[in-house]
Amino acid sequence: MEEKLEKIKSEGLKDIENATSIEELQEIRKNLMGKKSKLNEVMKTLGSMDASERRTIGIKTTEIKNVFSLELSNKEKKIIESKSVLDKPIDLTIPGHKISRGVLHPLTQMYYDLNDAFLSLGFEVFSEDDISSEKFAFDNLNFPPDHPARQMMDTYWIDGTENKSGCEKLCLRPHLTGASVRYLLKHKAPARFVYPGRVYRNEDVDSGHERAFFQYEALIVDKNISFSSGMVMIKTILEKVFGCEVKTRMREGFFPFVEPGYEIDMECLVCGGKGCSVCKHNGWLEIMPGGVIHPNVLKAAGLDPEEWTGFYINIGLERLVMMRYGVDDIRLFHSADLRFLEQFK
Repeated sequence: MEEKLEKIKSEGLKDIENATSIEELQEIRKNLMGKKSKLNEVMKTLGSMDASERRTIGIKTTEIKNVFSLELSNKEKKIIESKSVLDKPIDLTIPGHKISRGVLHPLTQMYYDLNDAFLSLGFEVFSEDDISSEKFAFDNLNFPPDHPARQMMDTYWIDGTENKSGCEKLCLRPHLTGASVRYLLKHKAPARFVYPGRVYRNEDVDSGHERAFFQYEALIVDKNISFSSGMVMIKTILEKVFGCEVKTRMREGFFPFVEPGYEIDMECLVCGGKGCSVCKHNGWLEIMPGGVIHPNVLKAAGLDPEEWTGFYINIGLERLVMMRYGVDDIRLFHSADLRFLEQFK
């Protein structure tokens, strides 16, 4: 029986050595180690042998299987390494195919640029789910119960929860500001972080408004934060984004989560301040609300407003991109029109 095994081994190794293709090697593997192989037939006869011979033949058979397995693997590597990548000779006279190069969406690029700018100022990037609740979208942010933003005409409430309240009344987040309380409840103060993301509002769609759009909110919470610190942050970020000094102005504005609150405008870069459809022909574009965080919001976050203060800004991402590239219609960013998007390569 040992002579028979040696013969099987010798013939098997010779067949492996002479193989010239992966397909041929697979067939040899089947013949040497498959169910109908000669080695498998030897294994079937082990039961009729005495104990000492069964042990010797069993060990020998296993050793041959291991040798076959190793040699088959080595031969497969040699065939693959020596095989041409091309199935047929290449014709160098045929013109090549133009490779289509992808590019980041302009909104994504602006998102990354803002991340880099804020990270360089020591901020942390935070994110949360697109679905929020009445508690985090309104209650924690000092919105009164009868505020218009709580109505269906402005906020998309999740079907089946519209008659509930608090954490059980769910909605697509109408703004990002609720994330600030969520972050502060978990991480406490002092804090310096940004939280970008998509928001949803029941808007009339036009060249300057969309129902789903991106915001980029930032918040500093510390002791003795001055108003001038917030203004320095705004000017620094705009200069980093546009690569030059940007004219800004501030107007008094009411937002329940800040006191005092401001509307922060920048000079329209589409028309250079002369007036166009994007800026509604007044030369200025509202890009972000901002202001000092309201004491009631700090209380909702578990912080003492006598000890802590802070400064919010909320950037409209699409509007910044419109200013960077001179785009006059916000709807183009969400149109998936390759004719528009390929211009940013």
